[in-house]
Order: sequence, then structure tokens, then C-alpha cells
Amino acid sequence: MENSNLKESRRLLEGKSKGTIGAAVETSSSKGLQIVQSHKGFFLCHFVVPNDLLDQHGNWHAGAIATLIDNVGAAAVYSIAGHAQASVEFSVSFFSTAKSQEEVEIEAKVIEEQGKLIAYVVEIRRKSSGELIAIGKQWTTIKAPPSSSRL
Repeated sequence: MENSNLKESRRLLEGKSKGTIGAAVETSSSKGLQIVQSHKGFFLCHFVVPNDLLDQHGNWHAGAIATLIDNVGAAAVYSIAGHAQASVEFSVSFFSTAKSQEEVEIEAKVIEEQGKLIAYVVEIRRKSSGELIAIGKQWTTIKAPPSSSRL
């Protein structure tokens, strides 16, 4: 049985992939994302690179890759923390690229929890060969949920 945080993180990520939840940049970069597997602190997804996310050279746009890394990684964090996070540090290393209609595999996993800090890593690989396209790493801080007033 899924815990409530995992269930909500799946709902949010699926909403972004359908274009019903989130800002335009989040939804356009995640449109068509398919969740293959998920559990607490982990998401595995498949994604087919659409034509509207290509740069002037016909490659998957680096900004769209970074946004997708942020979205899928945030879902992994949300499945543990269950509330909003703020980025502390975010880096992406690019090793290759993908073309239109290529299918990629995206694996996000929480790798460290230190007090109010959580770190995750997201790897994007070409599904056909396993070739590494990009790795994103991010530290987030957990924002405390709003407290109720005692007035």
C-alpha cells in the first residue's frame, strides 16, 4: 500500500506530465512523462523527447532537461518529506544529448537526509543503449509546515 506522501507525489508528477498542474515551463518539459516505478524516495520514468523541446540544432534543450530533472527529483523528495522544499544547490552535468522522439529513462533517488536537508540524484539515460545523457544533483531544504496560531 502506498503511503500518502508517495501517492501525492505521484499525483503531482502525473499532473505535470498531463499539463494540469504546475507552471507552463514545468508542464511543457514533463508532458508525456510516464511513471514506470515508484516507492518512497525513488521514481523511475520513461519519456519521449517531443519536437517542441528541441534547441536550434535539433537536440533536446538543456533547459528542458534541467526542468525535468527538477520535477522528477522533487517528486522523490516529496514522497519522503510530504511538504514543500526550497533548492539550496542544483547542478546538472551533460554527457550526451537526445533527438526528437528518442525515448529516455529517468531515475531519481534520494541519496542523503541530514536534518532539514535532503539530497537527490537524477540520471537520464538513452533507453535503447543505456548511454548517459545527464546527471542532476540537488540539495533541498524542507520547509516546516505552517503552524496553527494559538491566539
